[in-house]
Amino acid sequence: MKRILTLGSRGRTALTLGAGIVLGALVFGGSPAATQSIPVIPGAPTEGDALDDDIRRFCSNIADAARDRRYALQQAELQTLQKDIDARIVTLEEKRLEYEEWLARRNDFLAKAEDNLVEIYSVMRPDAAAERLAEVDMELAAGILMKLKARQAGVILNEMESEAAATLTGIMASAARKQDPS
Repeated sequence: MKRILTLGSRGRTALTLGAGIVLGALVFGGSPAATQSIPVIPGAPTEGDALDDDIRRFCSNIADAARDRRYALQQAELQTLQKDIDARIVTLEEKRLEYEEWLARRNDFLAKAEDNLVEIYSVMRPDAAAERLAEVDMELAAGILMKLKARQAGVILNEMESEAAATLTGIMASAARKQDPS
């Protein structure tokens, strides 16, 4: 077994051959005290094993603290993300309320405008109403005709060109089927 040992504070080196022969004094010119051999006992822990054990003990001693720190950092990050999500939820809720308010105002306006529009067409002459309704969007015209009294709507449809009247009648029939659950 060959071993190189550093002995003493001067850093002198001795080479051990076999179980106890030291060449340090002859080869390296060291004093006899600095080159004495330390016998190697088979199966005894060496300096490297002791160092490995120290490293293992150190790592096992700090493992719990490192895990706790890692968990604390992850928890802090999760709390930051939760605050961000909560802020976004509040913003979305504000936008939803704003949208619902806007939609309610829009629907109120459309209902008032539609009621006024139906009233306007109900007092018009049938031939003038037929001419105007033929020019507007067919779905709007069908909606207006459906809100008029059946007699007034029939007179207006009678005054329209047959193609436009047929289109409006088809739209009104399909709308009536959607509203009728039977």
